[in-house]
Amino acid sequence: MTLDSASAALFDAVVRRNPAEAEFHQAVFEVLEAIQPAVRRDPSLRDAALLERVCEPERQALFRVVWTDDAGRAHVNRGFRVGFSSALGPYKGGLRFHRDVTLGTVKFLAFEQIFKNALTGLGLGAGKGGSDFDPAGRSDAEVMRFCQSFMTELHRHLGPYTDVPAGDIGVGAREIGYLFGQYKRLTNRFDAGTLTGKPTLLGGSPARPEATGYGTVYFLDAVLGAAGTGLDGLTAAVSGSGNVAFHAIAKLRELGARPVTCSDSTGSVHDPAGIDLDVLHEVKNVRRARLTAYAERVPSAQYVAGETPWEVPCDVALPCATQNELDEQAALALTKNGVLAVAEGANMPCTPAAVRVFREAGIALAPGKAANAGGVATSAFEMQQNAARERWSFAETDRRLKETMTAIHTACLTTADDHDVPGDYVAGAAIAGFRTVAEAMSGLGLV
Repeated sequence: MTLDSASAALFDAVVRRNPAEAEFHQAVFEVLEAIQPAVRRDPSLRDAALLERVCEPERQALFRVVWTDDAGRAHVNRGFRVGFSSALGPYKGGLRFHRDVTLGTVKFLAFEQIFKNALTGLGLGAGKGGSDFDPAGRSDAEVMRFCQSFMTELHRHLGPYTDVPAGDIGVGAREIGYLFGQYKRLTNRFDAGTLTGKPTLLGGSPARPEATGYGTVYFLDAVLGAAGTGLDGLTAAVSGSGNVAFHAIAKLRELGARPVTCSDSTGSVHDPAGIDLDVLHEVKNVRRARLTAYAERVPSAQYVAGETPWEVPCDVALPCATQNELDEQAALALTKNGVLAVAEGANMPCTPAAVRVFREAGIALAPGKAANAGGVATSAFEMQQNAARERWSFAETDRRLKETMTAIHTACLTTADDHDVPGDYVAGAAIAGFRTVAEAMSGLGLV
């Protein structure tokens, strides 16, 4: 599938207006390409510059963050927040703290969030933020001071009806707690709905830590169900070892699959007996150690430095680490080994070349904008609970999460069928999300 002349001209304009932001360019091209069947069928989608407006952020904030380490030394980082679309509701999307974060990273994540949030049907706009601060190896006190400095600038852009951040890579319940504490101090208000992913004592939702990983597996199970099979008895390769990967592994095991891999930035673990969640939790969440410690604890496991999980024979693959982690060679290896389906637990983890390999091989690919929408859906549930001063049970939240992921799967599959690209979840997700946002934008007028 290629771009028509008008879409190609728009993409060229996006590249010119946003130089040196390769990830953002990639995300825009992928969506423009995926929605071609809808644009060809309905030329009105070009009216009122809808495509141009979708590709241009509504607002962008870039600011300096100064903080001190435990030795009293001052450090300077950059903070970012991009509000991409508020057509459906307040800006909603996570904060990422990682040394590789740039404005282009945040912009690509916020752009992806537009379609992901639209697919949930929960009245959410799209935004994303973060910093090139790396919390790895920092003390709790250092992380707290950084978070307080970060929020001192960011707070003026936030509010439950304006912009609602959550967590992402490097930002968990600890960081959200510190950020919320500083927000509360600065505003003199306990606006619990201003941040999601909070500890439950501060108004956080049960099942929010599990939601992205669980949701990815629920979506994958629906994909397999549509093909007449299920997860029971399948072998799964999972990348990453953070929050998303951990809970994806947990849900895979619960549904009868055998996840045999996980990874971090230095290498991967292959455990043919199945990943031991207790050991993984101790290594990554308690000790905050590298995965070499997992292999040292588990006799059946092997750690390979500098390798990814994709050479391991598997039935299903779940890239849950970071963007562009699964390239063409990895896709070819998975295809050769007979993978049935791939579900993106991370945002845009498959490169364009990898996507082409899977499509040409007829392998079902569940894109992140659909498959990992469980995290933001459960953040919306947290906002609902905060607004009503309610607290749902874990079981109730998980039930709603599964219902939402099933509904997203149905919308993607039905939309793909309706646009003559049956079984193409990439196109189905992009078209369904885009049409929803385009309709809202048209209703609001030229704003």
